[in-house]
Amino acid sequence: MAQTGEKPIRIISSVAPIRIADFGGWTDTWFAKYGRVLNIAVYPYVEVQIHVYRRGNRAPVCIYAENYGERYTLEAIGGAYDRHPLLEAAIEYMGVPKDLALEITIFSEAPVGASTGTSAAVSVALIGALDWLKPGRMTPHEVAAAAHKIETELLHQQCGVQDQLASAYGGICYIEILDYPHAIVSPIGLPNSIWWELERRLSLIFLGQAHSSSKVHEMVIRELESAGPEAQKLAPLRQTPVKAKNALLAGDFEAFGQAMIENTEAQRRLHPNLISPRHQAVIDIAQRFGALGWKVNGAGGDGGSVTILGGPDSALQRQMLAAIKKELPYTQNIPIYLSRFGLRVWETPVY
Repeated sequence: MAQTGEKPIRIISSVAPIRIADFGGWTDTWFAKYGRVLNIAVYPYVEVQIHVYRRGNRAPVCIYAENYGERYTLEAIGGAYDRHPLLEAAIEYMGVPKDLALEITIFSEAPVGASTGTSAAVSVALIGALDWLKPGRMTPHEVAAAAHKIETELLHQQCGVQDQLASAYGGICYIEILDYPHAIVSPIGLPNSIWWELERRLSLIFLGQAHSSSKVHEMVIRELESAGPEAQKLAPLRQTPVKAKNALLAGDFEAFGQAMIENTEAQRRLHPNLISPRHQAVIDIAQRFGALGWKVNGAGGDGGSVTILGGPDSALQRQMLAAIKKELPYTQNIPIYLSRFGLRVWETPVY
């Protein structure tokens, strides 16, 4: 880390949003081959800051994973990814100029494992910040493609394309996967009145335990892989993004909520365990308080989170959130705001 009194020669900051309400998830994968997704980018952001020094006798990179309270040094770029593979693989992919040394801090207020695309946002924010060390600038689509490539090719993980695109572009994105991983992103522009009302009605409930890829997911993937892209269970998941898009453009919150419910039930039909008892407990309370819709975020399974669309009565929505906290004390209401922007990168003046 920096010596006492030593100033960096540059400070680069970046932020990237997470996403919720991912209609059409599972259709943005290699085994689906084509599909549609609609998702909503929200705060809290992932934050990355890079203090840049002249190399001298320094190690190329020092990493501070602030959420984990871990600081460590990469003496060489490349090789085994043994501490935080996603960070180390992204640094290797982007490279570090030989005359520079970097101190990289990563932080997010989004809980780890909330099924809200946080890992993709980490990649997007880190790639965006590292890109500023080189001539030229990557487009949002190029940043998303690089983040996806890191997870699938360097880390050999199962990974769709929607999370990286949502984080890079921000806003509300309608994504058409033409031939995995190639996709077209169409931002959905809404009048402020609809945007503000949607923001007021949405709540994100974290279930208090991290989502993890499970045997259930492996079983679903094997079944879908065997059935091929035209698997019957994928058909409704390709339709809910269209319904959600049309509902938002019309300002029809009841139709939007119904699309959320249809998508969650389509997830349940992939495998009943994708909607866990904890998810269902949140949904049951939301129903009691007149919520218009609910969407289990991500692929579903153990842990993760639920997005809820409330009705027109703000007081009733607050009563719902209080009931969830009282009856399900392991849950956490994550304050969210819709993010009009995706990846943002800027340089802080150094005096």
